[in-house]
Amino acid sequence: MQTQTVPRNMRTQSQAEVENRRKELRAKALKRRLRNLALQISVFIILVGSWQFLASRKIIDPFFFSSPSAIVEHMIDWFVNGTTQGPLYIHFLVTFEETIISFVLGVVLVVITGYALGMSEILSVIFGPYIQMFNALPRVVLAPIFILWLGLGMSSKIALGVTLTFFIVFFNAFQGVREVDRNLVNNARLLGANKRQLARHVILPSALTWILSSLHTSFGFALVGAVVGEFIGATEGLGFLISQAQGAFDTTGVFAGMVLLSITALIADKLVSNLEKRFIAWRHVRQE
Repeated sequence: MQTQTVPRNMRTQSQAEVENRRKELRAKALKRRLRNLALQISVFIILVGSWQFLASRKIIDPFFFSSPSAIVEHMIDWFVNGTTQGPLYIHFLVTFEETIISFVLGVVLVVITGYALGMSEILSVIFGPYIQMFNALPRVVLAPIFILWLGLGMSSKIALGVTLTFFIVFFNAFQGVREVDRNLVNNARLLGANKRQLARHVILPSALTWILSSLHTSFGFALVGAVVGEFIGATEGLGFLISQAQGAFDTTGVFAGMVLLSITALIADKLVSNLEKRFIAWRHVRQE
């Protein structure tokens, strides 16, 4: 019996076609990213330019609305000369550290709690109503209580950030564990997987899609918890700077602090996006 072989020139031609197709797809993707970036920059220029024009022409009162140029000058002054409460990087690091710690603690606590309640019917029945009750509370009002309990330091801000982060991710983690394909679980058990192996190789990877989808929002809430806690009572942090500027009727300082917070949030969102792509890369295969 003779086997058919593909001529070398045909293989070379097929490889060339595949490579050309890849180049076309990369070019289209690059063109699309450049277009989106151009649109985003255009919107930014229109909004900021209109704000600057209205403020410079006194159409809006600069005392109440400030102006982009004044905000940039204020931020440069902070970077160069520091704030009245110390160097700017100290406040930035304090807020960033509070946010990261509360985010990590909240996510770890959520994964453990969501897995436990998702796997145990009795635990979900017992603790489900209490979780729903605490979720209905406006958790920002807990900030003064945490400050009374834990003081003006970092602990009270982390506690508030954890409470804000927890409920954002918990319901996704709980539902993700509940939605695991039972056929996969049964097949793993037939192959001899114990509870630990089942959790590590089947349940948690399946629930990871649900969990990661809520990390973008949860990090923002961790940042909100840190800033709100600093705003109410603190001696350092970006929220503290905003509070001080508000007390001095310094609108420019308030906007400068908000811009720094926005930049921090954008950087964090990019990091979370990279983390999501790393763990569930199959969801990010480009549809061309």
